[in-house]
Amino acid sequence: MSENKDATTEEKIKTAAKTVFYKKGFSATRTRDIAEEAGLNLALLNYYFRSKAKLFEIIMTETLSGFIGSMKIIFDDEKTSLEQKVAIIAERYIDFIGTEPEIPIFILTEVRNNPEGLLKKLPIKEIVLDSVFIKQFQEAVQNKKIAEPNPLHFIMNLMGLIVFPFIAKPIIMGSRNLEASQFHDLMQERKKKIPIWINMMFAV
Repeated sequence: MSENKDATTEEKIKTAAKTVFYKKGFSATRTRDIAEEAGLNLALLNYYFRSKAKLFEIIMTETLSGFIGSMKIIFDDEKTSLEQKVAIIAERYIDFIGTEPEIPIFILTEVRNNPEGLLKKLPIKEIVLDSVFIKQFQEAVQNKKIAEPNPLHFIMNLMGLIVFPFIAKPIIMGSRNLEASQFHDLMQERKKKIPIWINMMFAV
């Protein structure tokens, strides 16, 4: 077999893998399932990607990197206020995770197994620390509009309100006998509520 891998075939495998991962989840997915979805034999899939775990890592890193790049634009937008940024972040992240349901589990796994590797792949520190978002937060603290001076609390609370329901989705749905459509509606409600809750948490 030629050492030159075909980019079209690689993308075909990635697309098939995303479809199967999102349908079955990482643990229940077999490489054979991905090969069948892509219409390829298992040997060819193994030639392009060494393992299911490696394929999953590549897909999730590429997906998350693209989204982080778009979020950098929001964090550095000088035309929107801190309050507007919070609302935009809540809306974008909820929409993003709704369409990329394996992302929270991928992040949790990487944080547990390889936190330094995740930070190298996703330069979150550089994006956040030098952003207009942080400067606006610091100005709000100086102007006594925000009582808590540590921006980490602000960011952790914001991201926790957004991400935790997706991580706990099976428990939330099971405890209230919710259908998938009802969980979706619940998350749509949170888009409007999260900015209000954040403002109440940090108001002087």
